[in-house]
Amino acid sequence: MGHAHHHHDHTHAADLKGRNLLISIGLNVLITLAQIIGGLISGSLALLSDAVHNLSDVISLIISYIAQRYSKKEASTHKTFGYKRAEIIAAFVNAATLIVIAVLLMKEAVERFLNPQAIASDLVIWLAVLGIVANGLSVLLLQKDSKGNMNMRSAYLHLLTDMMASVAVLVGGILMYFFKIYWIDSLLTLAISIYLIVMGYGLLKSSFKVLMLFSPEDLEIDDLIKEVKQLDAIKNIHHIHIWQLNDDEVHLEAHIDLKNDIKLSAFDAILLEIEHIAMHYGINHINIQPEYDKDDAKEIVVQD
Repeated sequence: MGHAHHHHDHTHAADLKGRNLLISIGLNVLITLAQIIGGLISGSLALLSDAVHNLSDVISLIISYIAQRYSKKEASTHKTFGYKRAEIIAAFVNAATLIVIAVLLMKEAVERFLNPQAIASDLVIWLAVLGIVANGLSVLLLQKDSKGNMNMRSAYLHLLTDMMASVAVLVGGILMYFFKIYWIDSLLTLAISIYLIVMGYGLLKSSFKVLMLFSPEDLEIDDLIKEVKQLDAIKNIHHIHIWQLNDDEVHLEAHIDLKNDIKLSAFDAILLEIEHIAMHYGINHINIQPEYDKDDAKEIVVQD
């Protein structure tokens, strides 16, 4: 059975991710404490909802940090992949919490809308500004890493949505201060909740697909098969499995029928050709079983 893969050194980048996550955790602990106290004093549901979301940010950032640290652990005989999927699990959990929190906030917003209360809007304004500054800094810290890592993206989305929530709370506080429109507090909370659901669902769906070993959506499997079958030595390719292990690794497992009964050294050369083709499709780990005149199922996808 042929096997080939590529590794890249991400140690320095991983250390930067960990440092940025720790800074973001500290900032969000500060925001959460300030907004819980301010929300209770002012009576602002939007501020309290923002504080609850900030608390979820702290938890999600801690989950992301632990997952990021675990993902760097070495593989062993009992954990042959190590903890490479830890960050995907963290992304799934964090996306799910976004949706749960949003639903709870929607419920509270409706209840407060039916029973509006006076709110100390000046305190709301100042604490919202604090949330914008601190969350804005955290967003900038995680923005780069969020583009290629689901775990970091889940943490980034928590922070981005909370920064937007703080902006909404600030706008609401200003409107309440000048126009005494207190129901705007509930309306903004509802808008924040809807946005959380939309963003959380997208990440939940993506991380779920990886956990279920689905093939990457942008990978054209039919084109890959066609290219491999065009190699002179190959008669057929079947029993294909393609899955995404994490953000960095996409694996291909397949059986190939050879036209001739060749030596192992000749197969190694064929394996290099297959590996070269696979890399063009974003696959960086292949595992090929060579066969010659074997009587087995030849379907592209075989239900094991």
